[in-house]
Amino acid sequence: MLRDRVISAGFTAFAFSGLHRALARYTRGRGVILMFHHVRPWTGDGFAPNRLLEITPEFLDIVLGEVKAAGFEIQSMDAALTSLAQSPGRATAPFAVLSFDDGYRDNVEFALPVLERHKAPFIQYVTTGFADRSTSLWWRDLEAALRALPQLEGEASRLGNGQTNQTEAEKSRNFDAIYWKLRQTGEVNLRAAIRALAASAGVDPAAITEALCMDWAAICDLARHPLCTIGVHTRTHPMLAQIDAQEARSEMAQSRAEIESRIGSPARHLSYPVGDPTSAGAREFAMARELGFASAVTTRPGMILSAHQNRLHALPRLSINGKWQQASYVNVLLSGAPFALINRFQPA
Repeated sequence: MLRDRVISAGFTAFAFSGLHRALARYTRGRGVILMFHHVRPWTGDGFAPNRLLEITPEFLDIVLGEVKAAGFEIQSMDAALTSLAQSPGRATAPFAVLSFDDGYRDNVEFALPVLERHKAPFIQYVTTGFADRSTSLWWRDLEAALRALPQLEGEASRLGNGQTNQTEAEKSRNFDAIYWKLRQTGEVNLRAAIRALAASAGVDPAAITEALCMDWAAICDLARHPLCTIGVHTRTHPMLAQIDAQEARSEMAQSRAEIESRIGSPARHLSYPVGDPTSAGAREFAMARELGFASAVTTRPGMILSAHQNRLHALPRLSINGKWQQASYVNVLLSGAPFALINRFQPA
């Protein structure tokens, strides 16, 4: 919560001062890769710990308008890599790539009509285990379990803030505590703990995946859309840096093979699940390069700079965060100013 307040204060300071507009010509770099997850109407639920992963269709429309107004050309990932390879003087405008992670049904139902209206190409990164229902969305399972439980027992009580789990505020605090503590225990322990908690709450993880994620028929249909590129988001959505090298390589390679066999065309681009420094690092970047991916994206925030021509398997992205659905905040993001200052004008 403190982090959210700090970020909000930073956005407000830039938006109020207009400093980002003065810096934009120096800080926006060669382009940007925007990251989205869910796009769907907001239900107004007070307990929404995964709110950052969800924006409304109306806000997606605003974002695309802001991207165009800021002078960015919306390009496919392949076209953006071509633009990046050109000398800066030849580039007529910075590029913007629209990327969607995981493979949610709402990306077709609610995002696609907006993208079509803007004639905006995009890349949909697919987790094959979500498509075939062999793995679960553990962060959604945790949310559903805490929504259902009036109190926490045993290990869950120790990981959370005690037994009480009745109000929306208590559920939110428990989610944050459990989420971050389990993130430190490793992939296997995290998933086992959340499976146990979900079972105790009567939550069916398979039903959540079925409700939220596209199946293969929907993915294959989307792959034929002229605006869409299908990318790879691994097999089980693990934090790759926390599993052994052979398994991590298999997650990348097997998911790509499965996607290509299903859609009948190459899947050249990778997105690292979670994608922060604890989930994808030098080992994973080298693997993606050795496996022949044309690009791979992280969740490390930053603009695309000329130096990223030599870092195509560690590309940063900017998250369009559901907690800050304001046009002025998008304008600040697109300037690149906050990230230039944070990263000291170096590649993220």
